[in-house]
Amino acid sequence: MSTLSPTPLSGIRDSATDGDSQEKTTHKYVYLFSELDAAEAYVGGNWEDVRGLLGGKGANLADMTRLGIPVPPGFTITTEACNAYLAAGGKFPPGLWEQIMTAMAALSEATGKEFGNPDNPLLVSCRSGAKFSMPGMMDTVLNIGLNDEVVAGLIARTGNGRFAWDLYRRLIQMFGNVVLGVPDEAFEEVITNQRQKAKVTSDAELSATDWQTITHEFKAIIQRHTGTTFPTDPYEQLRQATEAVFNSWNGKRAVDYRNAAGIPHDLGTAVNIQTMVFGNLDDRSATGVAMSRNASTGEPELEGDFLLNAQGEDVVAGIRLTRPLRDLQTLMPDIYAEFQKIARKLEHHYRNMQDMEFTIESGKLWILQTRDGKRTAQAEVRIAVDMAEEGLITREEAVRRVKPAQVDFFLHPQLDLAARQQNKPIAKGLNVSPGAAVGMVAFDADTAEKWVREMSRQVIMVRPETKPDDVHGMLAAQGILTSRGGRTSHAALVARQFGKPAVVGVSELEIDLDSRLMTIGDLVIKEGDWLSIDGTEGLIYLGKLPTIVPDLENPWLSKLLSWADEFRTLAVWANADYPRDAERARRYGAEGIGLCRTEHMFFETDRLPIVQSMIMARTPAERQEALARLLPMQRQDFEGLFRVMDGLPVIIRLLDPPLHEFLPAYDQLVQDLADLKVRLQHYHTLSEIDAALAEIRLKQNFLERLESLREANPMLGTRGVRLGILIPDLTRMQVRAIFEAACKCAKDGVDVHPEVMIPLTAHVNELRVQQSELEAEARAVMAEQGITIDYKFGTMIEIPRAALTADEIAEVAQFFSFGTNDLTQTTFGVSRDDAEAGFLMAYLQQGILPHNPFATIDVAGVGKLMEMAVTLGRKTRPNMEIGICGEHGGDPESIAFCHRLGLNYVSCSPFRVPVARLAAAHAALSER
Repeated sequence: MSTLSPTPLSGIRDSATDGDSQEKTTHKYVYLFSELDAAEAYVGGNWEDVRGLLGGKGANLADMTRLGIPVPPGFTITTEACNAYLAAGGKFPPGLWEQIMTAMAALSEATGKEFGNPDNPLLVSCRSGAKFSMPGMMDTVLNIGLNDEVVAGLIARTGNGRFAWDLYRRLIQMFGNVVLGVPDEAFEEVITNQRQKAKVTSDAELSATDWQTITHEFKAIIQRHTGTTFPTDPYEQLRQATEAVFNSWNGKRAVDYRNAAGIPHDLGTAVNIQTMVFGNLDDRSATGVAMSRNASTGEPELEGDFLLNAQGEDVVAGIRLTRPLRDLQTLMPDIYAEFQKIARKLEHHYRNMQDMEFTIESGKLWILQTRDGKRTAQAEVRIAVDMAEEGLITREEAVRRVKPAQVDFFLHPQLDLAARQQNKPIAKGLNVSPGAAVGMVAFDADTAEKWVREMSRQVIMVRPETKPDDVHGMLAAQGILTSRGGRTSHAALVARQFGKPAVVGVSELEIDLDSRLMTIGDLVIKEGDWLSIDGTEGLIYLGKLPTIVPDLENPWLSKLLSWADEFRTLAVWANADYPRDAERARRYGAEGIGLCRTEHMFFETDRLPIVQSMIMARTPAERQEALARLLPMQRQDFEGLFRVMDGLPVIIRLLDPPLHEFLPAYDQLVQDLADLKVRLQHYHTLSEIDAALAEIRLKQNFLERLESLREANPMLGTRGVRLGILIPDLTRMQVRAIFEAACKCAKDGVDVHPEVMIPLTAHVNELRVQQSELEAEARAVMAEQGITIDYKFGTMIEIPRAALTADEIAEVAQFFSFGTNDLTQTTFGVSRDDAEAGFLMAYLQQGILPHNPFATIDVAGVGKLMEMAVTLGRKTRPNMEIGICGEHGGDPESIAFCHRLGLNYVSCSPFRVPVARLAAAHAALSER
């Protein structure tokens, strides 16, 4: 076979001529695989721009051709052509069809075959290929160029009627479905019926006569569904297939995928026309998909599936039971060794794990595609670390490659070990995407999506195999289960990319879509029944098993995060209210406690009655008595935190919520009192009456106190610093507990750094009054204990006025911490709970707001206030410690903003600490 020459297209220039020749524009829309240099010159040599022009698949095919990899000859129609076609309402731009014809002539010259010639036919495939990989989301048509005459010539040339008719029926089926919109089920029903007539169980057992019969029936199906005949002109097939691939860019499944993956909608797709090579030619032929490393674990080993005597779609569609790639080493050792060598070469060239499609035609290996492989989060981390240690990439590149969201997947729920031991799995399949998922069985994508979105159900989507049209259901579901498919099937690829636990290829699983049920042996499971799947082990359990979140004990993740720590400048602290939370946070790499919410301690069952008695106290003495009982409990809480965080700062926020939150709900009290009074009328014994009257008096007292505490808008009422000023004994008790605990720990050799945070400051005078009283209490405790502690007093910036007057507040406060939850509420003038349950979701759907401001900091509004507070605060106190302790502290976009502001730290939940460490590193590296 000769090398494909660039000569046929080299005369096409990149600009249109003037005058009347606009309709004959010579803008170059088509590049042969051997014309990569010309494509690079056109875009200025930037590889990302080459991928933008030729698509990832086309760019890599051309690149492999230049590397000397055995790639079947072909050419790429650019994304510019796709966008021009779509912009013109479905018309080829001027000159495109002529360039395609010229490129087809070049293919004939390179292969020695002729498109449409029955004596020596050239067949081609037509495949999509966008800049970013979108597996299965757009359309493909194989075996273009076949008609009755060409099939007859192919049979005469090969002596293999089964091969020829199999190719022909595949073309008609794919063309009918992809180009003409005929439902695939119509074709599959014919194949199923023919298998039954032939009394065989698999497609591989069908004869040439069977496939010939099926082909004729396929033509009739197209006639019935479309009112037109299947086009027999090879060039008409090519034109319509190219248009179908262009149109598939805006298909629902492609749009849904891009929305989920964050891929822009204006890129367009390239189209790759490539000479067909046949894995179904004879017993020395095969086809398969392979990864250069394990896509689930990241282990440095070839992994994949293949089929003997088959075409590529048989592997990914799960129509036949695939064989593991290692079997190829025994069946075709020379081919396997060659493939190993190519895989290593490609991985070193692209410096990333590769996902490769290959075909073996009569003992000759061809590589049809390579791309950076989709992988699980666990695999991403291991591959990045291994490649850095192998010298393929730098540590900085390793850190950049792993997304913060992928670290979160290490905390995927796992099925509880005790529950697994008590429940026997009902089936086992391939463990293609790790984690546990528990949900109700849904047998199609629309049902899965509806149940999740409209009914808030947890769903396991169960299918024979998934197809690109199922993506919206897969994204909605908790997990995915299929009866067919392998490790490189559509279900496996999509599940891994989006972190969905998945088990595929469960051969004993029979699914009856008409009856909406599935069977495993004698066990019948109906739609809506609960299943639990273990994507890590590939196991399926009946019922609703409990899940747990594991600890981070992955050595590759630990190493990657240690590298991230070397690059970041932003410290990562944690929000922790109890010693057990602090232990976890420190284990995950937290460098301090940025928020300890003392009110959470007050809600403990043994303390709530004491807190309520303090609130209900009618005299100062009664209140002091209750506070004296709370003091040792608070002291013990803080002592535990200080010991765990030995050597690190601990910020303790004084009581923040309004007092009514510690009392029973008003409406519930009213209902309870009414019920008690009704029941009282039916009591007859004195003891029953006395008990009921006592309970009525208690609830009546609660109700009266609640009425006195009720506020029209408690979020903006008596809470935080305002509560401390009105009830100074309460916050003095808390500060005494903090410093008594700190002094005790310091005497025991613990290095303590308490920081007391006064919440909800709006005016500097509030802080002066409260902080002076509390610092006096702190000094008194240290004098009593005979020890001096390093401490700070500061405030939360969560009211716009505090941000606007931060220079004044910094005269008193020694540190600031942004409470971005309340700062967002007060800046927008909304209640978070009411907004998220009401108009906010509509705002997001209609694009009124670009994102949920409670999830990601509103840089234009809230962010400006934060920037102002930082500038003003450090103008007064230049080295002022400033951090953030709202939920935004664990959001990567918000972390990047905090880095740009020059904050000292972000504080987030313990489980978000590893995510924040990596996000902070990304923020620092983005400035390089």
